[in-house]
Order: sequence, then C-alpha cells, then structure tokens
Amino acid sequence: MPTIPVDKEDLFQLLGRSYTTEEFDELCFQFGIELDEDTTEECQGDERPQLKIEVPANRYDMLCIEGIAQALNEFLGNSETPNYTLNPSNPEISLTIKESTFPIRQYAASAILRGIKFDQRSYDSFIALQDKLHTNLCRNRTLVAIGTHDLDTLTPPFTYEALPPKDIVFKPLNQTKEMNGEELMEFYEKDKNLGKYLHIIKDSPVYPVMLDANRTVASLPPIINSDHSKITLNTKNVWIDVTGTDRTKTEIVINQLVAMFSKYSKVPFEIEPLKIISEHNNQSRITPNIKPREAKAEISYINSCLGLNYSGEEISKLLKKMSLDAKPSTTENDLLNVNIPITRSDILHQCDIMEDAAIGYGYDNLKKTKPNSESLVASALPINKVSDILRLASSQAGYSEVMPLTLCSHDENYKWLRLKDDSKAVKLENPKTIEYQVVRTTLLPGILKTIKENRKHSLPIKVFECGDIVLKDDSLERRAFNQKNWAAIYAGKTSGFEYIQGLLGKIMQTMRTPWLENPKDDKRRGYWIEEDKSKTTFFEGRGAKILFRSKDNNEAKEIGSIGVLHPEVMNFFDIPYAASSVELNAEVFL
Repeated sequence: MPTIPVDKEDLFQLLGRSYTTEEFDELCFQFGIELDEDTTEECQGDERPQLKIEVPANRYDMLCIEGIAQALNEFLGNSETPNYTLNPSNPEISLTIKESTFPIRQYAASAILRGIKFDQRSYDSFIALQDKLHTNLCRNRTLVAIGTHDLDTLTPPFTYEALPPKDIVFKPLNQTKEMNGEELMEFYEKDKNLGKYLHIIKDSPVYPVMLDANRTVASLPPIINSDHSKITLNTKNVWIDVTGTDRTKTEIVINQLVAMFSKYSKVPFEIEPLKIISEHNNQSRITPNIKPREAKAEISYINSCLGLNYSGEEISKLLKKMSLDAKPSTTENDLLNVNIPITRSDILHQCDIMEDAAIGYGYDNLKKTKPNSESLVASALPINKVSDILRLASSQAGYSEVMPLTLCSHDENYKWLRLKDDSKAVKLENPKTIEYQVVRTTLLPGILKTIKENRKHSLPIKVFECGDIVLKDDSLERRAFNQKNWAAIYAGKTSGFEYIQGLLGKIMQTMRTPWLENPKDDKRRGYWIEEDKSKTTFFEGRGAKILFRSKDNNEAKEIGSIGVLHPEVMNFFDIPYAASSVELNAEVFL
C-alpha cells in the first residue's frame, strides 16, 4: 500500500483543527487508513513536520494531501462532496487523435483548469500526485502517461499523432538544446529517472507526440514534456493531457487529477472540458466525464453483512460519510440507488458499498453475531465433493496425490506432449521465466515434471492429480473458463495399457458409471473407450478417447483420453521409464 507524506500543519489546517499523534492515529484507524509515522520529533531547524499516511492502493483520490483532507472532512461531516462542473458544457477547444497513434498508444483524454493559483507546496503536491499515479495506476507509464502544460504558451486546437523519431524535434523539459526523437533516446538512456521508461516506445518506428495548432511539441508521451510549455508557480491556466493504451484507466487518471486540483481554480471545482475527436472510428466525446456513476445495493445484503437492522435512509447517512450519495429506491423496497463520484473509481460492486457502510458505522462498533440459520453456513461446492471422491478412490488404488503448479511453458503444454497449438491456452503477457508462459490445458505436464524430479524413487511411480485447467472461450465475458480435471500416470520399467485402464475402471465404479460393452445398442448411462489415432501423445495404436453418456438415450461425448505415453514424450520430460496415463473431465459427474 502506498505511503503518502503530507505536511502536518497544512493537513491540520485543511481539517480545521489540530490533533495529537494519538488522536490522528485513531481517526486514521476509524477511516481505514494508517498513520505510519509522525516526523515531528525528528525535525530540526526550519524543517516542517510530516505525517506519513498509508492509504489503500485503489484509493487513487488519496495519493495527495488534497484528497486525504477532502475524504477525512467528509467522513467527519466538516464538508460536502464537491460539486464538479464543466464550463462550458460544449467545449471550444478540441484534441484530435490521429489514426497513426493506434499501433502504439491510441487513447487520450484532456482537460483545462483555469485561473489556478499555485504556491510552492500545492505545486509540489500537483507534481507528486502525477508521480504517484504513474507508479501506481499507470504501471510505470506503460498503461497511462500524464502531461501538464502552461496553456498560455500553446495555441489550440491540439493534435495527438505518431511520427518518425527524426521528425519530432523539441527542447525537452529543463534542457537548453533541441533534440529529435532518436537523439532524445540516446541522451536519456542512462538517466536514472527517465531511462526506465524509454523501452515503452524506443523500438517503435513511430513515437507518439502531442502538438498544438502551430505544430509546437507539447510532450512526447510517455517520456517527457517540452520545456516550451513547462508549468511554473506563475502558471494560471493548466492544460492536462493524458495518453494511454487502456481507455478506462486513461479516464480514471484525468478524473483524479481534475478532482484533486480544480479546487485551486478561479471558480473552485470548475473544469474546462475538451472535445476529443478520434480519426480511427470517426467518433468524438467530451472529457473529462464528471457524471457520477450509478450503482445499486441491496439494503438486506448490507444489513446481513454488518449485523444491522438499518433502514435505507440510515444506511444512506453512513454512505454519505464516504462520499457516496445514496437514496432508497422508489420502485423497489430493498434497493439503494447510489451515485458514485469521480473520485471513487474503487467502487466496483455492492460489496464495496457495504464496506463503506461498515466504515461509516465504525468497525469497532459492529457486534459479534452468529448465523441464525444453518442455510447461512458455508458448504463445499458440488465439484469439490466430486473431487474428494476421486481423490479417495485414487488413493485406495495405491496412487499418491501430487499438486504441481497450474502454469507451465508453452512447449511443455504442446510440443513435449506431441500436440499442435490449438489456441485454447491462456498466455501470460509478461512471463518472468520460460517455465510460466501459459496456463495449462491438461494436467499431464505437471504430473510428468513431478515424476521427472522423483525418477530415482522406487518403481513403479503411481501418481494422480485432481485440479483445474483453463481453456479459452471467446463467447464468455471473461473469455476463458476453469475446468476441473482428474488425471493419473503409472510409470515403471513396463507400463501397459491394462494398468491405467484398471484405475479408470475403479474410478468409474466409484462414480456409479457402468462399462458399456455395446454402446450402439445399449443406450444406458455409462462409459466406453474407442481407439483414437489422432492422440499423438500416445504410442501408436495404444491411445484411446473416453466416451461418456450421462443419461439414457443421450448422445455420447468425449470426456478424456487414456493410453501409453509415446517414448518421445518421456524423452522430452527426461524420464527413463515407460508410462501410461489417463485424464478426464471431472465435471461430467455433477
């Protein structure tokens, strides 16, 4: 969780009173943050004491003193949630996103703060918030980058485009020499602050660049701003540009910046929007979008979680302390309609609303209660009960359970099993090692790797696993799903088909699933196996698919495979034995 250092005197002034260390520590505890350190006793001379406050990682509005003070004042009832306004509602200034940006950094949002009055500490806070957001939400600028400019040094309208590095020439922030894109990369290569961001765009044939109407460079996101438009204490009108590869996070960042610092505008909490025009899809929108999000929460759910018996109006008062505007629904008795301000991007579900109600009520005020009905006591999911049955049956057959990792390399999941990539594996975008490239689509790699590490164990080695695999499915919202599988391997000096088929028979007998000798004529529920020459993981002529009919007269479906593993598979995994395996989808028994 981020630790935010704030000026102690400034914070207490914003809160309207002074606190002892113990009092402020208690206030932080009540609100759900933590006072990490008070530096009063360590300060010498003119050094100003600081409070170092640990805040939740998803409370982006509390990454600066302005946000912490606003949140605590609302919690204490000292102030209302700010009423953010856009003026004019129909913006005169536009930012055009050129088609050329889409291969590299395609999203942008923007806003203007007019009549800003900065002093040194508010200016420092403005810069520090950008740094905190870059490190936290923006993932070191890979997802989002922020640029802030003195609007009076630039000429609207603005364009955001991508150009070849040699065509981008400007004087970087706090430098005296103009450079093109290639020279800039070389100049900052060993810079301890900016050097770590160069990789984001360095190898791209074009670099993103923010330009004004005169083609003056304002910034080279996500690396550095131009010295031409740098902000000083004398800046009165601030133009903020936010660019990124993630539209949602881009909009969250622009909202947090204007929410925290529009208080310094000539008209407090007034923001001048920009019209964003996208050439890619010929659409336009207004940013920032300051309209509160609408959500619903069940009154009964909040009361049951907190052990309360509050009305909708009473819960609404608790939520008001946490910046949420809630009112009981006029159409449904058990619902609260909740308006979520732009500062609270962390609210995603009614459980988050319930948590805020708990903070508003006070965690230390909650009474210990017990469930008043057996129906409220958690019980195992049906698939977990099936898994336990499979584990017990496997162990009774003399097999030992293993629990390998769910991640493996791409080769282990495909090439080493003599399979072609079927595009069903979920791939990690940034794997740290070659061993963790994909989420497994079969249990076999993990079991085989376990046998490899224990190959000096006495033979035969009989092991099984009952665990999840993950398969891609673009028709689902999350585009993938978990499936519970069971698999076992018998490894030894010899390992015939009959060894593993005997275990399969034991499992099916346990699951009350009979063997069907003549499945074409026998339409009962049951299972059988058929040779499958496409199973290249197995020795030729010794691999089969397992077919299962769940109900009488139902169509059969393939639920797994069984066979003697091919010698090449064993060589890939460096196992000097023969082995046979069986794997099936355990969810068919639900």
